[in-house]
Amino acid sequence: MRCKIPRKTRFEAPLSWEPRSIIVFSIFKLTSDNAATLPRFFCPFPLFAGARVELSESVARHAGKSRRLKAGDALILFNGLGGEFAARIASDAPEKPTRMTVEVEEKREVERESPLEITLIQALLPGEKMDTTVQKAVELGVGRIVPVISRRSIPRLEAERTRRRLEHWRGIVVAACEQCGRNRLPEVDAPRSLIDHLGAQESAPERLARRILLPDADARFSEHPPEASSVELLVGAEGGFDLEEVRLARTKGFLPSRLGRRTLRTETAGIAAIAAIQSLWGDF
Repeated sequence: MRCKIPRKTRFEAPLSWEPRSIIVFSIFKLTSDNAATLPRFFCPFPLFAGARVELSESVARHAGKSRRLKAGDALILFNGLGGEFAARIASDAPEKPTRMTVEVEEKREVERESPLEITLIQALLPGEKMDTTVQKAVELGVGRIVPVISRRSIPRLEAERTRRRLEHWRGIVVAACEQCGRNRLPEVDAPRSLIDHLGAQESAPERLARRILLPDADARFSEHPPEASSVELLVGAEGGFDLEEVRLARTKGFLPSRLGRRTLRTETAGIAAIAAIQSLWGDF
């Protein structure tokens, strides 16, 4: 007995589907000076309409070599003080990739900050895990990052290495703001002992909600919404916190909270908690 194989039916698009309009929209996006698609660069000096500025060597190299920008191309500048500036490359020197002059056209009062002031207090993580945490925290809207050395932190930074790591993290903050559209740079504190940090804190005022992530906490993260405009989130190292650190954190008003029934890696937990904060009480 032979099996009859049905013929392949030709796909028929729904009547409401208009591919031509999609193609036209895509072309428009590629050819317009849409601020959402323009390259953005951080320039830490005064900016104003009509100014002609010389980009730093590193920014000019990135704009010319990596982004392939040339004279006449549009871009966005920001200096971290609020707002952004529409600009256009006035001149470039292909033979000197570190030289590029930009003319500022106008200031745009654009802010993309979260309505919540979120501080991430993160126990030091090894290598790229800390870099990724800083980067994603900035993208998610954190306003301040406080690296701390807990008793179970693996990295132990010497003074010179601490300075280099701090500069490195601040560079990650700049790059993340360029990518995600933020016009104000989040602060990154110098690393310090968690015990010292907690010891220096006052009791939480009414406008501040504090949370410490503990996998065995009784309360789920969403059970106690903060009636506050500021949130401090304390996340431990790969080995978690010891009893003294938890006890001291609780005396300072940090409410133990857990994220679901699963035990998350520390680099996952902090980012997931920030996303939850923004979804529950922020601008997601």
